[in-house]
Amino acid sequence: MKMLIFPAVESERRRKIVEAARPMSVVNVDGEEAALREIADADAFFGKLTPPLLAAACRLSWVQSPTASLEHYMFPALVDHPCRLTNMRGIYADVIADHVFGYIICFARNFPLYFRQQLRSHWEAAGGEAERSGFVLGPSRVSGMDRAHRHLPDSTLGIVGLGSIGSEIARRGLAFGMRVLAVDPQQQRAPDGVEALWRPDRLPDLLSASDFVVVAAPHTPETEKLFRRPLFQQMKPEAYFINIGRGMIVDLADLTEALQAGEIAGAGLDVFETEPLPPDHPLWKMDNVILTPHVAAATPRIAERHLGVLLDNVRRFAGGRPLRNLVDKAKWY
Repeated sequence: MKMLIFPAVESERRRKIVEAARPMSVVNVDGEEAALREIADADAFFGKLTPPLLAAACRLSWVQSPTASLEHYMFPALVDHPCRLTNMRGIYADVIADHVFGYIICFARNFPLYFRQQLRSHWEAAGGEAERSGFVLGPSRVSGMDRAHRHLPDSTLGIVGLGSIGSEIARRGLAFGMRVLAVDPQQQRAPDGVEALWRPDRLPDLLSASDFVVVAAPHTPETEKLFRRPLFQQMKPEAYFINIGRGMIVDLADLTEALQAGEIAGAGLDVFETEPLPPDHPLWKMDNVILTPHVAAATPRIAERHLGVLLDNVRRFAGGRPLRNLVDKAKWY
């Protein structure tokens, strides 16, 4: 058997792949002309597969995507081809879940307000004098403080997409004492403690019940532009919307209008329809929005995890064992 890598990987990574692939041979090429020649008799492929490369393949049975998301990887001929496709899902789950809870804690504890005040050397607690005093408060002052800060065990977390990332977000929500709801088109089991796992037709129920709505779904034909103004209007006006899934799932103009109209309390966004977000976009100047530049998956551990998935699947393929992270090509996940 033979495995083709294109574009070529650096020598140390290649050495580890060759070792894992034995007795399968490994060809590591940089140029497209060489890749078109070598893929003709390749059984496995790792890298960026293109329609011309797939058309030149005569016996390809496994393709390993270098990415977890597949919206930029899929094309019709690949969907129809009998080869198996695997991806890198799972390697980002914990760090992205941490990023989500960075947003949630910032909103719950009013950190965006306090960060802005710090820049002005301004001391004032959200909720006014009641919070500055720190003493026993009368009923009116308590209600003001309650509006300013959230008690997470009294809050409901709604998760759209309960794959590896969504499940990690759910576990963290449960650790904070939150009530957790989720919708997913195919997951049958949720982490212990999740109150409800619904099909996508129950999304309106999740939106109306949640104080924090987190999108952790992939970009597919079914999820593109899923979140438009009518869905934001089904959320609580005091709820926050968080997207760490894919930018194309959310109509950014509709989200902006919902925020401007006060239909939701705020948003935490790591992914956008257009990246970078244009510098004149109104979201930059909104006090109730936290923007991060598509870094939710950033961690020093990703390179080793990425290689770990690749080597594991190379060993599995060479040994005739079931592959990890098989993709339903028609669904893009």
